[in-house]
Amino acid sequence: MKLKLHDYQEVTKDFIIKTPYAAVILDMGMGKTATTLSAINELMFDRYEIHKVLVIAPLRVANTVWSDEIEQWQELSHLRYSKIVGSPKQRQEALQKDADIYIVNRENIPWLVEQCHPHFKWDMIVIDELSSFKSWQSKRFKAFMAMRLYMKRVVGLTGTPSSNGLMDLFAEFKVIDGGVRLGRFIGEYRSRYFREGRRNGNVVYEYIPMDYAECQIFDKIDDITISMKAMDYLQMPTLISTKKSVHLTKAEAKRYEEFKKESVLPASNEIEVTAANAASLSNKLVQMANGAVYSDDHKIIKLHDQKLDALEDIIEAANGEPVLVAYWFKHDLLRIQERLNKLRVKSTVLKSETDIHEWNKGNITVGLLHPASAGHGLNLQKGGHHLVWFGLTWSLELYQQTNARLWRQGQQSNTVIIQHIVTEGTIDEDILKALTAKDAQQSRLIEAVKAQVGG
Repeated sequence: MKLKLHDYQEVTKDFIIKTPYAAVILDMGMGKTATTLSAINELMFDRYEIHKVLVIAPLRVANTVWSDEIEQWQELSHLRYSKIVGSPKQRQEALQKDADIYIVNRENIPWLVEQCHPHFKWDMIVIDELSSFKSWQSKRFKAFMAMRLYMKRVVGLTGTPSSNGLMDLFAEFKVIDGGVRLGRFIGEYRSRYFREGRRNGNVVYEYIPMDYAECQIFDKIDDITISMKAMDYLQMPTLISTKKSVHLTKAEAKRYEEFKKESVLPASNEIEVTAANAASLSNKLVQMANGAVYSDDHKIIKLHDQKLDALEDIIEAANGEPVLVAYWFKHDLLRIQERLNKLRVKSTVLKSETDIHEWNKGNITVGLLHPASAGHGLNLQKGGHHLVWFGLTWSLELYQQTNARLWRQGQQSNTVIIQHIVTEGTIDEDILKALTAKDAQQSRLIEAVKAQVGG
């Protein structure tokens, strides 16, 4: 199959070639992988500027997406790749292979650095999903910084650069430029652009951006960042996002409010649910809004079936068309599967490569997806155009990435329908508001560095 890049992809490819340390912010579904591989191909075989490349990606993406793109396109099929995944023995064998591109999942970065330091054979690194390096305290970040000094080129790819606010950008851009633009130390970054918010003694829980922070930070990173939104350059399918409200009975609402106030939920047989702090309370309230909650001894306490009834209605209305359902808690999955079994509806948890292929063939009526395990990089747009959020997440990144599994280039339908099952009068409503607020700030970052194709 011949590869023909869109105009915006050519612009992005040229930017990667001209910018040794680059952040590429492309909306989900805009072909970041093919674009980056095209740049690698030119740098390696036309310009002779690089010899070997390391790609760091989420596990499922490392296992499938990059190799699939290489094999799919005639212009890239000569690139030799090796997947450094699996058992230690399998990883070691893959590491020893002679290849042009080595692909490793991000969890194995500490292992990889331990094996290779300081003799790294790569002169270019591509981080697929730069946002996974937003924590400057993580093992993967620290291990990566040990190899970064030896690299001539670093490219970070993402569609969601600041899902939790401006604080994310410090670590993400330090892996790219070593701290040149936003500072080498987190304390320096905080003191320059933030003021302290909530605290407990010497422990600060919240940092609030200064009024000038957003503008100055965007200006600092502008020269190494390229950004584009899918709606500006692609014929994207129409996105319809709706809220399907469900209502608790008076008794159910009373239990919810009592737990919210007292942080204790008595249950039968001396089982009870308690919340030790605000984070635990928030987590429990989300579970209760979904219809069940874990007790203190990890038993599942069922509270209501309001969301299950709504999901049943949605699946019935789909009239046999495939539906993708995003769930969050294990008890959500168990209860969903139990209900679907009663309805004799075929469902599959999308985990393996086989599951994904079967979904894209249209052989799965209901696909069950956990955002944290399958939110990034997977191409599911050929299997359906209905997505239902059974349980919501606070993470804007996981939310947007999961939506983009269907709402992306290559979607077979003209319309993608995303439905949120929201329990009225509960924390569900707060989560939706928070996701909207975070999206507003992230959109300003993307706008600030957006490339204009053709001038």
